[in-house]
Amino acid sequence: MIRILLVDDHPSVGEGSKNMIEQEEDLQVTIVLSGTEALDILRKETFDLFLFDLHMPVISGLELTQRVIAQDSDAKVLIYTGFEIDPHFNLLIEAGASGFISKTATREQLITTLRCALRNEAVVPVSLLKQLRRTDARIVVSQEGDLLEGVSINEKEQDILSEVSRGKSNKEIAQALLMSQRTVEYHLTRIFSKLSVRSRAEAISKAKELGLLPSIEN
Repeated sequence: MIRILLVDDHPSVGEGSKNMIEQEEDLQVTIVLSGTEALDILRKETFDLFLFDLHMPVISGLELTQRVIAQDSDAKVLIYTGFEIDPHFNLLIEAGASGFISKTATREQLITTLRCALRNEAVVPVSLLKQLRRTDARIVVSQEGDLLEGVSINEKEQDILSEVSRGKSNKEIAQALLMSQRTVEYHLTRIFSKLSVRSRAEAISKAKELGLLPSIEN
C-alpha cells in the first residue's frame, strides 16, 4: 500500500481529495489540517508521498516542504494549491518540491501526477516549463587564446561563489539567496568538485583564474 500524507487546512478539500485518490486500490491517504500536525505525525509514521497546500497559517506549504526535505532528502513532496504557482516556483524548487498539482485538476490529472512523482518523474504545466532554463557548459579560454578546460558553472553556483567571495557564511548566503543552508552546502560541494579545490579560498582563486567570475572584486 502506498501511503500519502495530505496537509490542507480546509477539511472539505482534504476529504474530497482523499475520496478521489483512494478510488485507486493501492493508494491510502491520511489527512491532517496543519503543518504542525504533519510534523507531529511524522515523528511516529512514515509516508511514501506528501501533498501540501501552499497557503496555510503558522507553517506554510513552503516551510513544511523545507522541514520535511531537511529530515529526508529523498522525500517526494507535491504542492497542492488553488492559487497560481508561478510566483513561488523557484522558491519551491529550491525547497525540494517534486512537483505541483492544482486543486481544480481532474481526478485523472491528480492520479497521474501522484504516480509520476512516485516514479521520480514530474508533470510540469507549460506556464512553469517556460521558466526552466538549461544550464550551459562554459568553455574557458586564456588571454593567449589557449583552451584551458570546460567547466560547467550554472547561474546559481555563480551567485553562491560571488557571495563566498564577499566573506559570507553559509547561513548568510542562504538568507541572501532565499534558499536553505543545506542547499548552499550542497552547491558548494559541487563547486569544489567541479573546480578540483578543497576550500573557499581555492575556489575563488580558481574561478578568477578561469574567468568564470570576472565580476568578483578582490
